Amino acid sequence: MRIRGPAFLPELQEKSSCGTGFVANLLGYKNHDLLEKAIEALSNLTHRGAVSADGKTGDGAGLLTQIPRKIFRPEILQGGHTMPEEGNLAVAMVFFPQADLTRERCRQFFETSAAKYGLEPLGWRKVPVNPDALGEKARQVQPVIEQFLVARKGKTPKREFERTLFKVRKEVEAMAIEHSCFDLHVASFSSRTIVYKGFMLASQLPEYYLDLKNPDYETALAVFHQRFSTNTQPSWALAQPFRFIAHNGEINTISGNRNWMRAREPELLELPWVKGNALLKPIIMP
Repeated sequence: MRIRGPAFLPELQEKSSCGTGFVANLLGYKNHDLLEKAIEALSNLTHRGAVSADGKTGDGAGLLTQIPRKIFRPEILQGGHTMPEEGNLAVAMVFFPQADLTRERCRQFFETSAAKYGLEPLGWRKVPVNPDALGEKARQVQPVIEQFLVARKGKTPKREFERTLFKVRKEVEAMAIEHSCFDLHVASFSSRTIVYKGFMLASQLPEYYLDLKNPDYETALAVFHQRFSTNTQPSWALAQPFRFIAHNGEINTISGNRNWMRAREPELLELPWVKGNALLKPIIMP
């Protein structure tokens, strides 16, 4: 693996913006070593993010990888289910509100919508975390983090699986807004990738998410990001990567972009696979 760094680009050696990058195995082989390389690279970008007055709370950091099937297999089997074939398992990485009743209501949103679209729920997994790794500010507002596991059933075409997961997520978010569950955030919901992120420094990520130290966590790619917040307050939800990308820099036309997307919603809801499903609105969470 060859990595070209800032030494080759002296004009880019500034330190006032986010740090982002990726590591990949060109042959597509999954292993834990690649994840460790990504975590090391991400930790080396800690200086690209700001630090709160408590000295331990960063603007946000995270990484996106392929779904580590091995770490989910034991819980799926213990739940009495059959391990889905490659590509038929999807995982939602969910940041829940701290309140117990609100959290249970949000779980029901997921289960109801998944059943509506013919998916097979495989259960909820509480993500193992170490709150002591966080700064005080981040620890006070940390969400309850769980993963919703679902499998594709025969009547859902394989090529439509990701679109179905998108519909489920959007309907859950719409129901959350309707019931004032504004603290719900779905970091990712896919049969291909998963996002581990948080309101923290890059170096704290593997200390907080214990899954990242599990040798069974294997991937052939990883996208990582250390945030430097300039025009929005850092939070658990705003840490990157997002569901598909990581971007280096902040969007300074937020209001204009949101209004533009709202104007396009009628067109998007006319797409054949959407069929006017009003529950997919808003496309951009307020």
